[in-house]
Amino acid sequence: MIALGSRVCIVMPSAIGDAVHVLPLLNAIKRRSPATKTTWIVQPGPAELVAGHPAIDELIVFDRDRGIGAFYEVRRACGARVFDVLLDLQPYLKAGILTSIIPAKIKLGFDFWRARDFNWLFTNARIPRVKGPRHIQDQFFEFLAPLGVNAEPVIWDLAPRAEERAWQASFFTGLDRPVAALVIGSSREPKNWLPERWAAVADALTTEYGLAPVMVGGSTPREIATAHQIQTLARYPVRNALGSGLRRLVAILDGAALVVSLDTGPLHIAVALDRPVVSLIGYNDPIVYGPYRKYHDLIANGFGEPSRRMKERRLDGMMHITVPMVMDRVKLWRARYRP
Repeated sequence: MIALGSRVCIVMPSAIGDAVHVLPLLNAIKRRSPATKTTWIVQPGPAELVAGHPAIDELIVFDRDRGIGAFYEVRRACGARVFDVLLDLQPYLKAGILTSIIPAKIKLGFDFWRARDFNWLFTNARIPRVKGPRHIQDQFFEFLAPLGVNAEPVIWDLAPRAEERAWQASFFTGLDRPVAALVIGSSREPKNWLPERWAAVADALTTEYGLAPVMVGGSTPREIATAHQIQTLARYPVRNALGSGLRRLVAILDGAALVVSLDTGPLHIAVALDRPVVSLIGYNDPIVYGPYRKYHDLIANGFGEPSRRMKERRLDGMMHITVPMVMDRVKLWRARYRP
């Protein structure tokens, strides 16, 4: 058993979805030891999402766009303190280098078989090997057992804050129907879906389900182009709320009656908010990357049979997800989850 101590550092720099999965760990640590101070090394995007969270005492922003200087800035921010425990939750070289330069008595990382880029060389303690695919959230929870911390109940505490409710109310006041939030873009091309299929889904949500489709996500050139194509192809209006910012994205998802999402960060935000989500997953195994513990009946699965390996990808998986498949899941939503 590893003593939790008074200072814990989390190394998980990137990915919105992974940041969502970190929050239940931090909540569990604070439940077990409220006096323990938590520090999280995180990139600017996820930092925007989690800043001000009650289980986080300190965020140290790692801006990888600054190159090698970003590592020096993290080391400088840590100062002379020595953490009792460091949890290296990202088994890649970038996180390994960060782990190596942050002073900590115990540096706990993934086992040899799951660590990538020789990441296991940067840690002095490792979680046991687990064979076969497991959800990312459960893999993160494996770090709690050596600390004597119970992961249950799983709590994210990601809902809009009191000061964000006014903007949320004003956003939904302008809509005369319940909202279906459409997460139309992913940073990885094989996770994306055809614009004409999105347009067909948006039209069906409007005409058959009485919903107002609203596109949400970032403002990358790919997402902007996809949104334009969807609005051109759709027969009925589709509102564009791309680029609203992560905290306002939380507010939109929180107020939506339904979320239809690719395999990307907002999917996991929706789950954390307990919003019903139709998940379009074809590139990754839904067992590992799908919605955690909820809404498995609403997964449009283009991946097929579960993989035997943790990191198996299927490049053509999204092509197997059809409009009727998605609308079948929406029909299930109406029967089981619609208020």
